[in-house]
Amino acid sequence: MPTTNNCEKSRSSSKNQNNCQIKVMRKLFNEMQQDPQCKSMLKRNLNKDLFERLINRRTKMGSTLMDVIRSGLMNHDSNIGVYAPDPDAYQIFSDLFNRIIDEYHNFSATEKHPTSDFGKLSDFIDLDPENKFIISTRIRCGRSVKGFPFNPCLKEKQYKELEQKISTILLKGGAGDEELKGTYLPLTTMSKEEQKRLIDQHFLFKEGDRFLQTANACRFWPKGRGIFLNKARTFMVWINEEDHIRIISMQEGGNVGQVFGRLQRAIRMMESSGLEFVRDQRLGYLTFCPTNLGTTIRASVMIKLPKLSAQKQLFEATANKFNLQIRGSKGEHTDSDEGMYDISNRRRLGLTEYDAVMEMQRGVQQMIEMEKSM
Repeated sequence: MPTTNNCEKSRSSSKNQNNCQIKVMRKLFNEMQQDPQCKSMLKRNLNKDLFERLINRRTKMGSTLMDVIRSGLMNHDSNIGVYAPDPDAYQIFSDLFNRIIDEYHNFSATEKHPTSDFGKLSDFIDLDPENKFIISTRIRCGRSVKGFPFNPCLKEKQYKELEQKISTILLKGGAGDEELKGTYLPLTTMSKEEQKRLIDQHFLFKEGDRFLQTANACRFWPKGRGIFLNKARTFMVWINEEDHIRIISMQEGGNVGQVFGRLQRAIRMMESSGLEFVRDQRLGYLTFCPTNLGTTIRASVMIKLPKLSAQKQLFEATANKFNLQIRGSKGEHTDSDEGMYDISNRRRLGLTEYDAVMEMQRGVQQMIEMEKSM
């Protein structure tokens, strides 16, 4: 498999090296287009004419087309196949990104994401006060820090700078809120046993898969990476995993209001402490993956619905009605354990934060009523 230079090297590369990279990229592009097994959005949306139009473009931070499409070129079984190496890439390579965003989010190039609105917190309820159906509730969002590229183009020094900046704010910022107080655990000082324990408990992230690896999203691992955890394990922040920041609020049971409220307080605390996040006027909050734009919110419950889930068509139709995604109990593309599922909002872009979480709440509320009546 051909190898390619990363962004840091490409910025200082000679004309000959750049020509060599383009030659390799053309070869990989042709191989992808000729592979009948490749069904990725990249293949569907990047034709020869567009490829040639974009091939010599470069962002202000030095990102190239290869940085955008490398993972899809090298992994023909990708679903999407593209990543944004820096915020500016969404503009410089908009002819490609807009097509993929339209196909994935059903959000056309003429549409504009609304202003952030978390709405009235009291509208969010405990979906399962008797604890009969919902195991846990989890709401997370991604954020990118202004002034920094995304993973493929981050230097080791920048990873460490981001880690220091974000962890310092988290350690100081939560002083007035008991639920936001916690400890920062860098991966570089964490034992393998502790890492495994936190991963098994679904608190800590793993090193990226081959799709992220070939996107150059795991460079200098584990340097600059870590997790901030509160004592109750209901609030955590992942630093420099796939995005600069993943903010996660979670707890046992189905109290959406408590989980969403904690997330909102965390975001406000980080913003008031001096962190400036990247937000585009059209696409909302920008992150590394174009599937996670706009609100970037994923609100989910782990829930037992053995009777409803046994009627597969009805289960899926109800999910579609409320724009929900159904996953197996161990994540995407996995099976369920005894009628247990992870159910979340499908839409992130083109609606407010309030609406994204409310879609999940209303849909799950309906599913519980259906389960009760069976």
